[in-house]
Amino acid sequence: MTVAEDLADALARDVLASAPHLGDEHDLIREIAKVLAASSTTTEEAFMTAIRVRIAERRGRALLNQLRAEKGLPPVGTRPAGKPATKPDPAQPARRPAPKPPQG
Repeated sequence: MTVAEDLADALARDVLASAPHLGDEHDLIREIAKVLAASSTTTEEAFMTAIRVRIAERRGRALLNQLRAEKGLPPVGTRPAGKPATKPDPAQPARRPAPKPPQG
């Protein structure tokens, strides 16, 4: 991905995650897209593409999980609550367990 695509995708994820807390999702998307278009149409286009792709994936996944539920299967593509996907921060040193005191 290009820098514009990477940044636009990150913004799209943040907008979609924030929308339930900030009001109407479509209004929020339009407002953010308008601000981007005033500065960079390339970034605005990348943002809108990322939004469309993520909303389409969300709708497709909802249908898949609905069909799975009808067959008594568990949903797919979801993470268990309380277990966010995180990658170790390369800037942080790896944590080592504290040494055990000597036995004796």
